[in-house]
Parts: sequence; structure tokens; C-alpha cells
Amino acid sequence: MTKCVLAAMLVGLAALPTVAKAAADGEALFRQRCQMCHSLDPAKPTAMGPTLRGVVGRRAAATAFAYSEALAKSRLVWNRATIDRYLAAPTRLVPGTRMPVAVPDAAQRAAIVAYLARRR
Repeated sequence: MTKCVLAAMLVGLAALPTVAKAAADGEALFRQRCQMCHSLDPAKPTAMGPTLRGVVGRRAAATAFAYSEALAKSRLVWNRATIDRYLAAPTRLVPGTRMPVAVPDAAQRAAIVAYLARRR
């Protein structure tokens, strides 16, 4: 095996733990930053925030929850970009929302969004 082929294989193998780590990071960040108010289990909703299972692709305020009037009228669809913008600054995207917590770190938002996208 040539040195170039071996080096390429090692680089490819090194990327595998990164993908697994990103998935684990998203779950850990969700538990740390989101789970106090949001559930992923529709059978176990919380009083603080709506259930987030299947949120990617859903219209804002489309599930059974007492949403703010601002979010209910927002006409947002929760895609990856919209969720990222909302997590970065909820009250900037939807003035009047009751979501008080922002996630300023872009890498953390990306991990959380990727985690939510896998929760259908």
C-alpha cells in the first residue's frame, strides 16, 4: 500500500468518530440546554415548552401547546435554518415569543439542530 493511500484511509477513519461525536454532542446539548423545558416524547409533554419530536418540517405553533400569540402568528416553518436562527436569538426572530433561552454558539446550535432533525 502506498503512503498516499494509507494516509487517505487514516483521514477517512479519523472522520468517523467526529460524526459520532457530533451526534452525541447534539443529544448532550439538548439534555443540558433544552430538556428542562422541552420533551421529545409526545406522551410526556412539559408545561414550559412544546414537544420537539418531529419539529423539523413542522409549522410553528402546530402542536397542542399554549403558544405565544407572536409565535402562533409567525407563519414560520421549522427547517434547519429557521431553527438555527431562532435558537441564536428567539426574540429577534419572533418578537413577543416566550422562549427566553438563546444558544449563541453556532457549533452548539448546529449540533442541537442535527439532533432534532433525527428525532422524527
